[in-house]
Amino acid sequence: MACPWLIRRFIDPSAVFLFVPPAEVAGVAKHANAAPFDVDGTFWSDRGEKTTFDVMVEEFGLNVEPLLRLSRIVRGADTGNLELTPQSAGLLATCLGYSRMYRRAQLAAAMPQFDALYRWSRDAVDERHG
Repeated sequence: MACPWLIRRFIDPSAVFLFVPPAEVAGVAKHANAAPFDVDGTFWSDRGEKTTFDVMVEEFGLNVEPLLRLSRIVRGADTGNLELTPQSAGLLATCLGYSRMYRRAQLAAAMPQFDALYRWSRDAVDERHG
């Protein structure tokens, strides 16, 4: 959900996403003339320690502090390195929750969560409760 959020918010607001099992990605991408992502062996995929989200931030020149901070959160959640940031475990938990709550609409449901994390990353990292 992180990569589609990044694409919609910073690259192409009208992007359409086709979610299919990994084994079907190449065929569906070819048929739909689409760019596959987050699947091994594709350009838009993990590279070493970098997640697909990290790769997209870098390749699209979106190297601004709020997105770099959000990249670390996503990296922790995506790689299971939940100690990477205090927010990573919560992001993983809520994304898994969205996947159980919504079969086809999980991206739409999760967009506000990523918007909120981005706004926190941009405007509120030094703010404390109370």
